Amino acid sequence: MVQYCKELGISQIVISPGSRNAPLIIGFTEDPFFTCYSIVDERSAAFFAIGMAQQLRQPVIVLCTSGSALLNYYPAVAEAFYSDHPLLVISADRPPYKIDIGDGQTIRQDDVFDRHIGYSANLKLDLTHAEDTVSRYGRKLLREGVPLEEQQKEVESFNREEIGRAMEVLFTKSLPVHINIPFEEPLYNTVSAPGLVQRKISKPKRSEEALGDLSAYLDQWNRAQRKMVLVGVMAEGQLDSEWLEELACDPSVLIFTETTSNLNHPRMIPSIDSIIAPIEKSDHKAEEFSDLQPEILLTFGGLVVSKKIKAFLRTHQPKEHWHVHETKAYDTYFAQVRHFRCTPNAFSSSFLPGVKKVMSDYQGRWLEVRDRFVSKRAEYLNQIPFSDMWAFDKILESLPKGVMVQLANSSTVRYAQLFDMGKHQAVYCNRGTSGIDGSTSTAVGAAVHFPEPTVLITGDLSFFYDINGLWNQYLRPDLRIILINNRGGGIFRILPGKEDTANFKTFFETSHELSAKAACELHGLHYRSAATKEELRTALKGFFDPTDRPQLLEVKTPSDLNDRILLSYFDFLSSSGKSQT
Repeated sequence: MVQYCKELGISQIVISPGSRNAPLIIGFTEDPFFTCYSIVDERSAAFFAIGMAQQLRQPVIVLCTSGSALLNYYPAVAEAFYSDHPLLVISADRPPYKIDIGDGQTIRQDDVFDRHIGYSANLKLDLTHAEDTVSRYGRKLLREGVPLEEQQKEVESFNREEIGRAMEVLFTKSLPVHINIPFEEPLYNTVSAPGLVQRKISKPKRSEEALGDLSAYLDQWNRAQRKMVLVGVMAEGQLDSEWLEELACDPSVLIFTETTSNLNHPRMIPSIDSIIAPIEKSDHKAEEFSDLQPEILLTFGGLVVSKKIKAFLRTHQPKEHWHVHETKAYDTYFAQVRHFRCTPNAFSSSFLPGVKKVMSDYQGRWLEVRDRFVSKRAEYLNQIPFSDMWAFDKILESLPKGVMVQLANSSTVRYAQLFDMGKHQAVYCNRGTSGIDGSTSTAVGAAVHFPEPTVLITGDLSFFYDINGLWNQYLRPDLRIILINNRGGGIFRILPGKEDTANFKTFFETSHELSAKAACELHGLHYRSAATKEELRTALKGFFDPTDRPQLLEVKTPSDLNDRILLSYFDFLSSSGKSQT
């Protein structure tokens, strides 16, 4: 296994301590080719590895011992599965004859990730190690009359083929894969040279689908008066500026992006909900939604945050939905998606040279709406009290150029969509499963391989849930964490329900009085706090300056005001909506 990883250039290994995985730990850590990280909490370790894979865009290994340790990888495995992160999960296991007999730290590890894994390779036990033990307890593994050497060669051949299949998926589909390896004791003995020398392996390469004749699609595109481009999660550089310029300068093309799209252009709309929410409240809703409905929807990237754009496009479906992605095309809008299996740049370089600009007021009229809501947003922010929304505006405004921003899920990523952020920063968020469970760990792992400072913006439940993300020795001194503490799951307050009941506060909002100060003292972070407008302005001064240790700023906002201020914002926008044009 170690030789295979080395041959394929997989050098980053996140190890959670254990005993059953000792042979692998020894193999990886004693070879200078590998860079190894030790993180005790397996759930945190796997998200840490996701952060590294996110930045490197190449496979990263997580390695654990047997038993329930492996199950703690599952949240990150699911995130990697839906976010296309090449996570290589390697687990040590007990021999098959010790499963389900009451042996300690033993569960059924084969195929444990089932439908959320690209490939599961369950290797066979080495028969020549601990021969006496195997012959005594593992008689079912041996065939009478067949020389042990011959059976061992069959085991080696099977294992090699299974590892090869897993690596094929890992490299060509960017999906997580799981390789489960049984080990019999003794686990710590070593030899001076490997008993099996791995043959030369060629790295699997992803092949893009030939786009073929695009003339029929070009005809449709060039006839359409309303084309909408919607971009979800996308890393920097996946769509070159020249192609973005081509799309943005066509008056019949309207481009919606999100902070996680990592695209910026003056003719784009980065705050989708600020367009749609006022229409929902308009007296001319049907007419305005009809004006916004695209004939063709072209989508790039991964999953989209905005629930409002999903609801709109499911009700006002495009005639055509084309999605550009190397491996996946979800029919998110129930419009029979056409999948172009290539990168955004490959599609654009083949398609856009044949595009003709179409005279239309589609882009222009909605950019006018955007400009009005930007003006109204500034007006609204000037009159509201200290709150989540006011704090987000000041925080995003203060971000230095060149930093990486990691957003936690739930209210954090949704508030971020209301503002024009990411013009000078790279923005990331775990949107595969949209869980709060690994935001800190992902940010810490991503920071390891990002050359500039990293800023994590997180909520209180996300932060405290993933507090073990700080329990490692890899926190860079230029890491900055901004914690918006509204003392519970504030996002639930904007949902219909009995917000003032004890059950709501206990089982939905999860009210608490925790502060991050003690956690900072425990893990060696410098701590700042703010609970008023003036305190936040003061705390942000110098917060991003270089220091010898990481810093955390805890922003304590009023939970009883936040939801009303957010909901009133959309009412405020609708008072100057498109219906007045």
